[in-house]
Amino acid sequence: MTQLSTPGPADAPAFWLDDAGHRAWIARDADRQFAFFRASLQSGPGFCTLDLAGNPLPTEVQELHTTTRLIHSYALGHLRGVSGADDIVDQGMRYLRSHHRDPQHGGYVWGLDGDAVSEGKKLAYGHVFVLLAGASARQAGHADADALIGDVCEVLDRHFWDEEAGLFRDEFNRDWTPFSTYRGMNANMHGVEALLTAFEATGQEVFLQRAGRILDFFLTRVAPAENWRLPEHYTEDWQIDRDYSGNPMFRPAGTTPGHSFELGRLLLQYWDLNGRPEDGSPDRARRVIEQALSDAWLEPGGGFAYTLEFDGKVRIASRYWWPVTEAIGAVASLIKLDRQPEDEEWYRRLWTFADRLLIDHERGGWFPELAEDDTPTSTQFIGKPDIYHSLQACLFPLEPGLSRYAETMKHMS
Repeated sequence: MTQLSTPGPADAPAFWLDDAGHRAWIARDADRQFAFFRASLQSGPGFCTLDLAGNPLPTEVQELHTTTRLIHSYALGHLRGVSGADDIVDQGMRYLRSHHRDPQHGGYVWGLDGDAVSEGKKLAYGHVFVLLAGASARQAGHADADALIGDVCEVLDRHFWDEEAGLFRDEFNRDWTPFSTYRGMNANMHGVEALLTAFEATGQEVFLQRAGRILDFFLTRVAPAENWRLPEHYTEDWQIDRDYSGNPMFRPAGTTPGHSFELGRLLLQYWDLNGRPEDGSPDRARRVIEQALSDAWLEPGGGFAYTLEFDGKVRIASRYWWPVTEAIGAVASLIKLDRQPEDEEWYRRLWTFADRLLIDHERGGWFPELAEDDTPTSTQFIGKPDIYHSLQACLFPLEPGLSRYAETMKHMS
């Protein structure tokens, strides 16, 4: 088969998901990403972060989401038979135990600078990624995975899970004293991701049940009332906080369409794992994904606006790589379920945009941010911050179903 120089044939009469050339093209990009980010491995504990060329940046700062996402990503690499993937999984699992794990107060600290704690806050966002790392490591057969899952689940149960609300609380001081009443969608969305992976890895029903409760709140209760847009920020009693404006990157005001793509795809994964009941889930997933596609796509150049007002108007027009990657995964899931021509148009548009502006064809990995003139820029991100989003954009479309990707990767490797 002739290798394609573009993501797929423009004149293909069928869907790219069925095209051998497209599938080979995205598989090659996944392999190039694995090769690029292998340079994150260092001789000492933990990982280094990489500049655009793949060289280590001059910092010893390590954050919990970087450690855990590398474990998760290279656990997927192990399942695909990627050479050297186990080295990164092993390094990350050791580092979680030796550095991120707080021996004094329990739980996992957010930031480290060398051997010292630079940010000791305990965040639900970070802890659900620890669960994701443990679950993915278990799927890859890692010996320490069960211990990690057990430890982080005890912490999540004790401090973060709000049984009455069926949602995760967000944040505590290092010693677990409260310092805010903030509640947010982002930690809960990634909580769904981790819970579904933990269910796939262990078969424990509690993970599936909790994921379903979170999804019910955001996609059955909130989204229809908000014209299928998803407010990010909430008060302590889970009322929408329309005035909240925090960190412009991690807690921006308004709505974040990239998260609509993620949560829509996760709803389809949950629905599939739950036996595909006739409960309207596919329609809700489609409505929230299509609303974000319509609201946030920027013409004429393409790419997605980072944030929107509650009525769908653009708030922050900055274009980052990760909403495009998440849209690819979401639209691919819609195509797998119900092959509509409009979905194929979006799927090709997204991959064509990524190929033209986001994928670093020379060195590997994806550029994280674009300037107004379509060139890579670094106003919010330094270097290439992680493999996680762009890797999944390549791997998820390759799998035949909506869930249990690890099982099919293992059988196809």
